[in-house]
Amino acid sequence: MTRVAYTESDVDLIARMMRAEAEGEGRLGMLMVGNVIVNRLKADCLDFKDLRSIRDVIYQVQGGNYSFEAVQKGNLFYNPARGIEKRLAEQVLKYWRQHPSQYALWYFNPYGECPPTWYNQPFTGKYKLHCYYEPVANTCEGAYKW
Repeated sequence: MTRVAYTESDVDLIARMMRAEAEGEGRLGMLMVGNVIVNRLKADCLDFKDLRSIRDVIYQVQGGNYSFEAVQKGNLFYNPARGIEKRLAEQVLKYWRQHPSQYALWYFNPYGECPPTWYNQPFTGKYKLHCYYEPVANTCEGAYKW
């Protein structure tokens, strides 16, 4: 069973983003970031309507900026993906989901404590430095689909 259809290019994109955004948080931290990417593709709601590919998610522009800071600022994102990141990327594309990123569509690394909401969406938990947020109940059915 696979959560979304994907290509080798998709594996590479997610792998590079996972490393750029969460390498310091180890494998589990990178899996959580990858899970948010897949969730955004599956959601088709709120800020993530009409995203039809992993590429659309990675290069999405909101408010004049890329959704993922690493696209414009991240040297790691532009380095080749390593084997370990590619294997982790395949895991999230196929089946991997875990709390607090299980249904999350947003995450960020605050300078202090995680706020109770992010863009008016509820906090679901923290892993190392990243805070995760999922949609308000009954506003984004797609985020909860397998």
